[in-house]
Amino acid sequence: MHLATVHSRACRGLEAIPVKVEVHIAPGLPVMHIVGLPETAVRESKHRVRAALSQNRFEFPCRRITVNLAPADLPKEGGRFDLPIALGILAASGQLPADAIENCEFISELSLSGSLLPVRGIIPAVLAAAGAGRSLVIPADNAAEAGLVGGQGVYTASHLLEVYGGLLGEVELKRVEPHQPPPAPAAPDMRDVRGQRQAVRAVEIAAAGRHHCLMLGSPGSGKTMLANRLPGILPPMGKDEAVETAAVMSLGSEPPDPAHFYRRPFRSPHHSCTAVALVGGGASEPRPGEISKAHNGVLFLDELLEFSRQALDALREPIESGTVHISRAGYSVSYPSRFQLIAAMNPCPDGSDTDETGRCPCSEQRLMHYYRRLSAPMLDRIDIHIRVPRVRWSHLENGGAAGGRGEPSEVIRKRTVAARRRQLERQGCPNACLGNKEIEKFCVLSDENRALLNRSAERLQLSARACYRVLKVARTIADLAAADTITRPHLLEAVSYRSLDQLLK
Repeated sequence: MHLATVHSRACRGLEAIPVKVEVHIAPGLPVMHIVGLPETAVRESKHRVRAALSQNRFEFPCRRITVNLAPADLPKEGGRFDLPIALGILAASGQLPADAIENCEFISELSLSGSLLPVRGIIPAVLAAAGAGRSLVIPADNAAEAGLVGGQGVYTASHLLEVYGGLLGEVELKRVEPHQPPPAPAAPDMRDVRGQRQAVRAVEIAAAGRHHCLMLGSPGSGKTMLANRLPGILPPMGKDEAVETAAVMSLGSEPPDPAHFYRRPFRSPHHSCTAVALVGGGASEPRPGEISKAHNGVLFLDELLEFSRQALDALREPIESGTVHISRAGYSVSYPSRFQLIAAMNPCPDGSDTDETGRCPCSEQRLMHYYRRLSAPMLDRIDIHIRVPRVRWSHLENGGAAGGRGEPSEVIRKRTVAARRRQLERQGCPNACLGNKEIEKFCVLSDENRALLNRSAERLQLSARACYRVLKVARTIADLAAADTITRPHLLEAVSYRSLDQLLK
């Protein structure tokens, strides 16, 4: 037999596209061609495959070898096709029975000695192979990752000879067994935050309704400390959310950590991060950016106004849609990006709050230039604005009423979980995800409260989008209080969290 077909999969976003690796051996000068839009790493497979087969004493045919990666119009990248190409050559040359590879898929990079090396995007491939009803052979180093999502019909191997013996029935390949992730390490406790009761309250509201939050305060006031403790009070992820988040992480350079499988991700990129690194992209295959790696979790942007205006404005569409679309000349991919934005910024470029006279030492022109880095449309999309005042050292040192320890994260988390449960039972999603029609249905105001919101909108110059977000925050405050309707105190507290709209204008 001079023609063999091996099944594999290519990654395009979160999709694991089926790829047929067709190997044809014909008389002619010894040469090997790989066709089907291979990238550089795929074209170099012929050198790795030749060395791996020769090193393990397989016969490498001295003929004309053509490898076709179908479909031909799908770009192929990475070393994930090394193992299927090697098995295709063995089957086409008669060294391996063709029926042994018929109902199985193979994904792995090969070293020159024939060892199987780990690849990216294993979780989407595992899910897709299970849906197609085929077995899947992957490198042993990807076993822990595959076991997170079930791993039914998935086998691992460490060497090409092990795969060869398993296909012939001489060796039993190790099956990947589903395993329960180990308990996650303890998260930082909100009890460590002192003297910031109002800020802790705002963070609790943000956690309960998955609202975006912006904290304004001088350096050392505790903004980063609050953000780092937010994951400890968030509701835990369900199995579907955890699998989706792990699938996104498997596409990047950082494989998902089994110990954090059910913990919501927390991403904190440096302010020098570019727009491409933030939203995703790349020269060849677009990779997920920080907003997709924070999917179902928290994206913390410290020193918000030190980010470029282009990077911040690139967040506007993903914040609204929960999806980022990245287009290239040949194709486009979409990554989920339902993240919770937590941002922190200083009140002025110098980071100071006020001088002895109670005024900022920066000039008005310098302040205007500083605040213009944050556009009004971007600020509109942030539900909660909170000022974080400076805490006196005497309060922290003495542990008095103003600086005493607050509630532990576990206590706050029970309230956020209960509030989130009410939201899911009522409308099927967190309050931050409500559309305009759902807001009119679930965020009903009395005539008196509607008039109050109208007066507040005029005085604070709130846009229509900002008013809708006030209603959603008020609904979350009511849920934390186990109230069926939005009352005046709920609405007043929600309005108080729009303090930066007028400042920017």
